[in-house]
Amino acid sequence: MTNFSFAVLISGNGSNLQAMIDAIKGNQIYGKICCVLSNKEDANGLQRAQEVKIPTEVVSNKDFETREDFDTEMVRVLSIYNPDLVVLAGFMRILSPVFINAFPGKILNIHPSLLPKYPGLNTHERVLESSDNIHGITVHFVDESLDGGPICAQSSLEITTRSVKQLEQQIHKLEHELYPKVVSWFGEGLLRLTEGKVYFENRELKIGEINEK
Repeated sequence: MTNFSFAVLISGNGSNLQAMIDAIKGNQIYGKICCVLSNKEDANGLQRAQEVKIPTEVVSNKDFETREDFDTEMVRVLSIYNPDLVVLAGFMRILSPVFINAFPGKILNIHPSLLPKYPGLNTHERVLESSDNIHGITVHFVDESLDGGPICAQSSLEITTRSVKQLEQQIHKLEHELYPKVVSWFGEGLLRLTEGKVYFENRELKIGEINEK
């Protein structure tokens, strides 16, 4: 995809945003971040973007009575930048159909578990409370279900610690390696979502092919 550009939505520190900024600098993503949007004006990720002169926008969900009104404003703001892809990177709001339908097949999210296991919050605590030996991350296209959209890629590790903090750090490392790769695949036209199915290099991805692609 020539002139590939994508928007990144954040709510906090923006470590995955930084991984993408670094990947662009290192020519691992051939494209640019056209905008970083946050629902929180004090999100540290906004400063990361501003330091490398990426345009930033703040749309506070507190200013709107409904999710739909909030999402309508985000769509309006993002449409100014006309992104080819919207990347959720620690964006802590559930998107309504208003937003999802504005960018069909063009929204990616990363989740800190091997979906369909452990959707929602507190994944590291939950996996440590289980008998699981393996933990990991999932990148998926976003639909109207919570952490349930079509999966594009997963990466996993063996659990070797009982510390939530240490496990979180290990998972972040996986995220920073995998997420820029998936964004790059989309930008190069290798990855797409068609009629609810994920295709990589024009071949439908099957379960079992998505881990460590």
